[in-house]
Amino acid sequence: MRFAVFGTGVVGRTVAAKLVSLGHDVLLGTRDPAATLARTEPAGTGAPVAPYAAWQAEHPRVGLATFAEAARSAEVLVNATGGRVSVDVLTSVGTEHLDGKVLIDLANPLDFSGGWPPVLDPGNSDSLGELLQRTFPGVRVVKTLNTMNCAVMVDPARVAGDHDVFLSGDDEEAKASVRELLHSFGWPQANILDLGGIRTARGVEMLLPIWLSLTGRLGHADFNFHVQGA
Repeated sequence: MRFAVFGTGVVGRTVAAKLVSLGHDVLLGTRDPAATLARTEPAGTGAPVAPYAAWQAEHPRVGLATFAEAARSAEVLVNATGGRVSVDVLTSVGTEHLDGKVLIDLANPLDFSGGWPPVLDPGNSDSLGELLQRTFPGVRVVKTLNTMNCAVMVDPARVAGDHDVFLSGDDEEAKASVRELLHSFGWPQANILDLGGIRTARGVEMLLPIWLSLTGRLGHADFNFHVQGA
């Protein structure tokens, strides 16, 4: 299957590498491929992430293109951009490359403008998942995997015992296809919990503040949530 993964940060890279390892064709989308390849400084905050060119050399089967170019030939889209810029990124793609496709939304709308800890924007009465579905009604948004570290996303065995991943979306067929993809990542079917329509993305996005607090308290991110009796 052909995937476009929007975002060249650690989340996008981790998901892209997993997809390629499963035999899928993957293009990573960025605003300016030449600029992305030319960067020499570590990316991201916290633990530094290697410059993209160094990572690309280790993952030659992952291509790099503009957001629109990546989406043009893709069957499935993955949003791994920062949640505050996701609407702008998808707008740059154009509806002609979005409509009818499944968009797996991994992003969280974290606003760091007031310092640490960040706040959610939108939050409470709205969510990024809903905003994307509302803004791009022709795309089939499925919110998932946003409640955990990206290493756990693609390798659930990193966390011992039962733990869960959530699905939110209005399109049942799209959710079914994403469920199968998650299963191929190693998620047991019993631990993939369908919460219902895209409005339920509010709840899973609001898990992020406690996830961040737990990361600070535990000193690592190899943990996840489990609903006992689910």
